Amino acid sequence: MKKTSLCRSAAALLAALMICPAAAEEDVIMQKIETMTLREKVGQLFMVRPDALEGRFGPAELEDNSITGTTRVSDEMQEKYAQYPCGGFALFRKNILSPSQLNIFVQRLHGMNALTPMLGIDEEGGRIARIANHPTSFGVKKVPPMGQIAASGDETAAFDAGRTIGDYLHAYGLDIDFAPVADVNTNPRNPVISDRAFGDDPAIAAAMVQRVIQGLHDCGVASCIKHFPGHGDTATDTHTGYAETKKTWEEISACEMVPFRAGIAAGTDFVMTAHIAAPNVTGTDEPSTMSYTILTEKLRGELGFEGLIITDALSMGAIREKYSSSEACIRCIQAGVDILLMPYDYFEAFDGVVKAVEDGVIPESRIDESVYRILKFKMEKMGVQ
Repeated sequence: MKKTSLCRSAAALLAALMICPAAAEEDVIMQKIETMTLREKVGQLFMVRPDALEGRFGPAELEDNSITGTTRVSDEMQEKYAQYPCGGFALFRKNILSPSQLNIFVQRLHGMNALTPMLGIDEEGGRIARIANHPTSFGVKKVPPMGQIAASGDETAAFDAGRTIGDYLHAYGLDIDFAPVADVNTNPRNPVISDRAFGDDPAIAAAMVQRVIQGLHDCGVASCIKHFPGHGDTATDTHTGYAETKKTWEEISACEMVPFRAGIAAGTDFVMTAHIAAPNVTGTDEPSTMSYTILTEKLRGELGFEGLIITDALSMGAIREKYSSSEACIRCIQAGVDILLMPYDYFEAFDGVVKAVEDGVIPESRIDESVYRILKFKMEKMGVQ
């Protein structure tokens, strides 16, 4: 073929891509998925602590924040990662020593494979801030609790909070902030949400949630609103055991869903599920994290959320007391979850999901749906090629 013909062909291809970039991106993602093994695809659905890949830590030790965690990528981690290639890591204070260590650790974790593991952290402001509250000074501005910001009535302060947090997370190379909290704190006896939420007025919470998301996004950091369908009305803590809301869906829609709808409209990248039961919605005592009604029919269907659904930590008491790690993850996938956050026993959970696909309990096409959303996020928001 003549050089001029090659140039015309290249120009035609470029024009086609410019006319329909979404179709071109879809083709690239589908091609990637077609080349992946089942274990590689299943791995993309897991986001774990870095410590989970080191043999010196058992499941119970992973949950013990008094024990120093993994702070570097070791040879053992790399070997385990080759067998159990997770799609991302969640960092905690125990994984952080200093600014220089965090910079190196983030770079090494991102480089674990070509699909670039996504890195997330809880940096809400107030008492939940792994970096800002670290005993080693990182020199970052501390953001007050969201309840305090809501009480001020200043939406600009919410935007500034998102920008402040997003600025230093981006500087350290972190991809996702597991924030803002979109719960409405309507139960004064709630032991876990309190001032992490923007108060008890759903309209105020909605406006504030949107502004924090905008601030994070302005800095190139992904947002994750939580804890769907709303943890603010419960009287117990899912970290330690069973929790529920007695509300009907109509009642939830009029209150808890107001800030969640606002967060979705603002383009939140992730929605994190709560392990609370909603028996007057689902007719069962199963956690919302495992409810097809809550996640697929309500969140995907009624609210129209097209981003990534991620569980709250699957090592929490509300899950661990009743389900094995593999059973929990299988049920979550069947409900519509994309990302399985921190199962109590990662290796058991991983192997259990692989076997469930091999045995036909979970169609491989269902895994592919989540992998597609994950790779789309990585390409569009993290620059993964």
